[in-house]
Amino acid sequence: MRGAQVRELGQAPGPAEVEGGGPLEVAAVALNPLDLAVGAGRFYGGHPPLPYVPGCEAVARRDGRRVYVFGDGRGTVQDGFLVERTDHPEELESPVPDGVDDAIAAACGIAGLAGWIPVATRAPVRPDDRVLVLGATGTAGSIAVQGARLLGAERVVGAGRDRARLERARELGADAVVPLEGDDLAERLREACGGDGPTLVIDPLWGDLAAVATEAAAPNARLVHLGQSAGPEARLLSSLVRGKQLSILGHSNFALSAEARAEAYGELTSHVAAGRIRVDIETFPLEQVADAWAAQARGAKAVVVL
Repeated sequence: MRGAQVRELGQAPGPAEVEGGGPLEVAAVALNPLDLAVGAGRFYGGHPPLPYVPGCEAVARRDGRRVYVFGDGRGTVQDGFLVERTDHPEELESPVPDGVDDAIAAACGIAGLAGWIPVATRAPVRPDDRVLVLGATGTAGSIAVQGARLLGAERVVGAGRDRARLERARELGADAVVPLEGDDLAERLREACGGDGPTLVIDPLWGDLAAVATEAAAPNARLVHLGQSAGPEARLLSSLVRGKQLSILGHSNFALSAEARAEAYGELTSHVAAGRIRVDIETFPLEQVADAWAAQARGAKAVVVL
């Protein structure tokens, strides 16, 4: 059976003949920074025994039904989904709606939910919210921008380092964009958001930029933290957190129940099917898994899907 395997930590996977099988016919697998962290031996949860099949999420078919599959340690502590056929607990599956192709449906999983849930349920957007999305140039940030606009925010500001991708964020609904650079960054973020600054911050970056966001934030603002691509530690001034009475909320896809994940996935993919939210993808055939891995490692501008 065709598949892909990581044979050595720190090395890209390659095509391989894999034993196994099952009732699930895998149609598309999205690659994520998580997959690369596991494959490099950097994931805090370890890695499956070598050699192993990578891939923490997929869209597959079971008895003609399309389902999104994630969890049960797949791709982290046991073989993942980059294989033609496999099995997975049915209670962990989420239905895929019509009108969304397999690759897009796979891309709506880890990265998509990380962008959607913070604005939809973790800190639901209010009509008077001025939303600042850090890392708006990535997939989670892009979906957070679109979600905040769709859910009726007063103003949406995207911030990031890639100027070309910032223009994409503007195309997708950001009222203003701010490059993440310069000593006056907090002031520029505050001005872009209008008023006293953002009332809701979506933060997949953490590090020093989280501290800057608290400086720019309005009184009583909420900050939803969902990633650490700018660093695992942030030095937040007590005077800002207390003085502004800021609320700092964490989000992790791994903390979701199967029911909550299925509900959020259904909401997001329904919006995608209706054209209200767009997801950029870059696709590769299974035989080019090493190229796909390298594209993800370089910081792909879209979700890499096999």
